[in-house]
Amino acid sequence: MESILPLFLTFISGLFIVLGSLIVFITKNNDRFVHFAIGMAFGVMASLICFELFPEASEMLYDYFGNFKGYVVLGICILVGILVLKILDLFIPDHEQHDHSKQSELDNLYHIGIVSSIALVLHNLIEGMAIYGTSSTSLEMGLLVTLGVGFHNIPMGIVITSTFNRSTSKKKGKFIFALLCISLSTFLGGCMMMLLSSFINSLFLGILLGLTLGMLLYIVLFELLEEIIHTHNKQLAFFGILLGICIFSLSLFFE
Repeated sequence: MESILPLFLTFISGLFIVLGSLIVFITKNNDRFVHFAIGMAFGVMASLICFELFPEASEMLYDYFGNFKGYVVLGICILVGILVLKILDLFIPDHEQHDHSKQSELDNLYHIGIVSSIALVLHNLIEGMAIYGTSSTSLEMGLLVTLGVGFHNIPMGIVITSTFNRSTSKKKGKFIFALLCISLSTFLGGCMMMLLSSFINSLFLGILLGLTLGMLLYIVLFELLEEIIHTHNKQLAFFGILLGICIFSLSLFFE
């Protein structure tokens, strides 16, 4: 029973991504909402990088290696994370530079959905470990962390659904598979923490956080930012960025 409740919380956290997906279907995924969702994802991911991933990864690697070596290892992890997504880019179809055509826009949105899914699965694995570990120590604190993680999972569900849902019907199966993987990855992280808790240390978590940091940096700088620059609804994207930052800031009060 002691392990079931923490695992249940990791499962609940993943459902917030599905909630974000439902919001897209309620709004019928129109063009204006997609551009707003891209901006919101940019705001949430940029905030996640600056205020959670970088400080946590730095602290864990600093504790293990010391000041200078810790930051060197973190830098290497970030570069590897960026390189991994760059290499995966070469194998992801339907991704061309912006030529302002409708098909090009859809292809770029689909591409963002794929690379975001890859990074978010890894990120959510770590969050699942954190939720399980915290809940095992204090169920009350675990509930607060679950709410915090859940709040900034909502815009992630929105952007994944918005990007995939604009693609052709042949890609709907990939969207459903990606949504399931992202939603269940937090729960899987909790299971890993339960089974491997004696083997997981600050070095392991610090390296995973560093890799995730690099992946999300790649998405923010080379995918989302480019999409925002080329969008015709920059005002909507700007308001989306502000809302994303606000949602993330609100989630911090629950952690």
